[in-house]
Amino acid sequence: MKNSEITGLSQEELVVRIAEEKENLVKLKFAHTISAIENPTRINKVRKDIARLNTEMTKRKAASASETK
Repeated sequence: MKNSEITGLSQEELVVRIAEEKENLVKLKFAHTISAIENPTRINKVRKDIARLNTEMTKRKAASASETK
């Protein structure tokens, strides 16, 4: 997921997307534990996507907090 796509999401969409990606990560880890998945780098990609989403969420919270002051 690109940063431009992430910035285009609304606050609610960010929350939903983070939950979906976390669920996806758990499923990938579980599948990889049982039997090796075809492309294990997908796990790293999902982790990085979650980090990007969380970073955008933090930026928005900081921006809204500074606006209210």
